[in-house]
Amino acid sequence: MTDFFDNWTVQVRKGLLEMCILTALEDRERYGYDLVKSLVGVPGLGITEGTVYPLLSRLRRHGLIASRLEESSGGPARKYYALTDEGREAIASMDVHLKTLFKGMKTLQRKGS
Repeated sequence: MTDFFDNWTVQVRKGLLEMCILTALEDRERYGYDLVKSLVGVPGLGITEGTVYPLLSRLRRHGLIASRLEESSGGPARKYYALTDEGREAIASMDVHLKTLFKGMKTLQRKGS
């Protein structure tokens, strides 16, 4: 059972990571490390720095986020990420889909009672 559950949690996290990144960018743009710190703090997400940056690249390639470099007085330039209009549409669609899925699961749970 433990192997099954461990695999299941990995698959659930994979499906939610992109949504979590987009959600973290809803209110404001963030530089990479700031984004990583906020995501690492999400209970159960189990995300690492090595996971975030490839996902940011993929989201940027799909046009869901944009990035820009800004010089930093205290070190190397920082790359900032922000949602695009397409990213806002995507997070809204993801939210609707997830709510529909959870509602469907609740229906199944009631039928099983």
